[in-house]
Amino acid sequence: MNTVQPIPRPGPVPVELAPGVHWVGALDPGLRVFDVILRTANGTSYNSYAVRGSGGVAVIDTVKAEFSDAFFAQLEQVARYDEITALVLNHLEPDHTGAVAELLRRAPQARIHVAPRGLDMLRALLKDDFADYQVVKVRTGDTADLGDRTLRFLTTPYVHWPETQCTYLEEQEILFTCDLMGCHFCDERLFNDAVGDFRFSFEYYFDHIMRPFRRHVSEALDLIEPLAISAIAPAHGPVLRSHPREYITHYRRLLTKRLASEVAQKTLLIFYVSAYGATSQMAAAVAEGASENPDVRVSLFDLAVGEVAPFVDLIEEADGIVLGTPTINGDAVKTVWDLLASLVDIETKGKLGGAFGSYGWTGEAVAMVESRLQGLKMRVPVKGIRIKLHPTLPELEDCRDYGRQLSAHLTGTAEPREIDFASL
Repeated sequence: MNTVQPIPRPGPVPVELAPGVHWVGALDPGLRVFDVILRTANGTSYNSYAVRGSGGVAVIDTVKAEFSDAFFAQLEQVARYDEITALVLNHLEPDHTGAVAELLRRAPQARIHVAPRGLDMLRALLKDDFADYQVVKVRTGDTADLGDRTLRFLTTPYVHWPETQCTYLEEQEILFTCDLMGCHFCDERLFNDAVGDFRFSFEYYFDHIMRPFRRHVSEALDLIEPLAISAIAPAHGPVLRSHPREYITHYRRLLTKRLASEVAQKTLLIFYVSAYGATSQMAAAVAEGASENPDVRVSLFDLAVGEVAPFVDLIEEADGIVLGTPTINGDAVKTVWDLLASLVDIETKGKLGGAFGSYGWTGEAVAMVESRLQGLKMRVPVKGIRIKLHPTLPELEDCRDYGRQLSAHLTGTAEPREIDFASL
C-alpha cells in the first residue's frame, strides 16, 4: 500500500536584520489567549536577537520556555556559546526569559545586563545559581562594548513592568524595545513591510498593555525620539524596518488626549444605574450641583444600556468620575462593576472619584465602589452619599451639595478640611 510521505521542512532558521544582527526567536501561531487577558487572533512571536561584534556576541532577550529548542537551534547557527559575552534582559517576564537559565549554563561567561529594578526578579529566576554569574546593573547611558559595536541602554520603567529597558545598537541604529511598539502577531515573514496587516493587533496591544502606563510610555518616547533609528526590533510581533519613525509618531498620537485642545474646563463624568428611579434622581441632582461651577464640564450617562466599553476612552481623558448605584443583594449592580473592571486598561491614578446611590436595607454599594476607586489610585476626597429609598427634597439638595463639593475639589477651590481630633 502506498503512503503519502510528509514533505520535509527545514528546522528553525535565524533571520538577518543587518550584517551581524540576527533574529533567533520563536513563532507561536497557535496561541489564542496571552496572559489570560489578551486575545491573540493569529498567535504571537517571542523575539530574541543576537548581535555580533569583533569582541563578542550579545544575546538580547530569550523566548518562552516551551520554545527553547527553536531558540538554541537558531542561536547555534550564528554563534558559539563561548563567544557570548553579554546577555541583555530588557524585561523579565517568563515569555522573555524562559531560556535564560539554560543559556547561562551553556555560556556561563556571559555578563547579564539588567536594569537595577530587575535584580530581584533575576535572583528569583536563577535561584541558587544567581551567585554563579556576573550581573551588571545598567541605567540610561550605560553601554556594553562588543568591540566594533556598542549597545547603549535606556531605562524605561513601567513600560510595562518596573524593570523594563530598551537597548540601542549605536553603529547600526537598531533599537530593541522589548514590549514597547510590539504586538501579538505571528507571521513568519517577520518584517513589517512583508507581513500581513497587523494594525489592529498593534493598537490592541497598545490599549491593553501600554495604555495604563501612558505617562511612563511618554517618558520612554522622550528618550527614543532623538535617536537615529533604522529599525525597531520589539519582543513580540513584526520587526519595524520600514518607516520605523512612523510607529513612534503613531505611539505619540495614541498617547495624546484628544479633548485637551477642545475643552478648557475640568471634566466630570457621572454614570448611574437606577432600579426604581431613586438613583436616577440623585444623579440628576449631583449633576446640577456640579454644573454650577463654570470651570467644570459635567456629563451624565445612564449605564442601563449595558455597554461600558464605549465609555473607557471618555474616562481616560476625564478629570473625575462619579458612579451612582443602588444596593441590590448587598452589592453594587453588575454594570457598575463591569465599568470599574474595564478601567484597568487606562491610567486612573490621581483622577477624582466619587459614589452615591439609594438602598432599601443595608446600603453597602457606595462604600464598596469607593473602595474600588481608591484601589485604582483615584482620590476620593468627599464621602459618598447614600439615601434610603426615594430622596426627599432636602436629600436632593444634599446631592446637589455633593456635586458642588466634587467640582470644588476638581478646580482646587474646595475649602480646607478642619479635623476634629477629639472625634478620631
